[in-house]
Amino acid sequence: MLNAGIEATPAPVQVLEELTPDEERERHRLELKVERAFFEAGVALRELKEQRLYRSTHRSFEEYCYARFGYTRRRPYQLIEAAIVFENLCTNGTQNSETSDLHISDTKNSETNNLCTNGTQERAPIVERQVLPTSERQVRDLVNLEPEQQRQVWQQAVKQAEGKIPTGRIVRSVVEKIKHKSIHLASDYCFEGEVFFLQRLIGDEKKYNGCWAIAIEVENRLTVKAAVYDGALEVKQENMKPIDSQQTQAEVREIYERIRRLMECQLDPIDEAQIEFLCRRPWFTLRQKQVLSAMEAVYDICCDPVQAHQ
Repeated sequence: MLNAGIEATPAPVQVLEELTPDEERERHRLELKVERAFFEAGVALRELKEQRLYRSTHRSFEEYCYARFGYTRRRPYQLIEAAIVFENLCTNGTQNSETSDLHISDTKNSETNNLCTNGTQERAPIVERQVLPTSERQVRDLVNLEPEQQRQVWQQAVKQAEGKIPTGRIVRSVVEKIKHKSIHLASDYCFEGEVFFLQRLIGDEKKYNGCWAIAIEVENRLTVKAAVYDGALEVKQENMKPIDSQQTQAEVREIYERIRRLMECQLDPIDEAQIEFLCRRPWFTLRQKQVLSAMEAVYDICCDPVQAHQ
């Protein structure tokens, strides 16, 4: 029988009074609505935000959610994130949410139709139903995981909860175990001087996505300290896209040294734009190297004979 609870795990129930087949179907339909309430809220909030349907009465989405629903600043985003996780768990990466919704409904209807028709009319156990979350809190710790990791953690949490809907505390414990097992030092996957492209950066560092960087500190560290064209930043393994060509790595290191000297000057904005363009290149044409040499001449930066010849 479907669990409509929020965090509590229900105890086994006994049949006190039989429902008609129509009543069984109506009960299942309503239980599904209760189970998916937080998901529907997250989807609706996402649409309200993306379409900016709040703009007629409020300046921001956060102000609207507080005035209309009494949500704190973080709450609507928690529900939106939870809806994304729910969709991932619900679809298993192969179906859309509408298909999964139909699958669950069909499963319950078939179970209702399979009730025994003898004098006791015992209910057949619901064994095929996919166990899905019923509250935002149950999936909060899954938000920052990759989709496949989310599914793996949820499956382990369900198993730990003996096939029932796991509480948020159980899910968090599984996440913590996985994090503990997956801790690696930067030196396990990177070496000093390695060149790679940056990806999946967020916030202020998002501007570096697509740029190459060079590892400058990896020993006894959980993250890599990487040099970029205008400074340095800390990156994780998932932020690093490898460059297999050793020739490309050597060429990038050479170009970086020339750019580093240029960045110490008071550059014209057009030159800054040229440098940012070069820092996204996986290889360099003769013309691009000539432009770099021209900038070095303008800012009176001396090159060694090899670079000058290029």
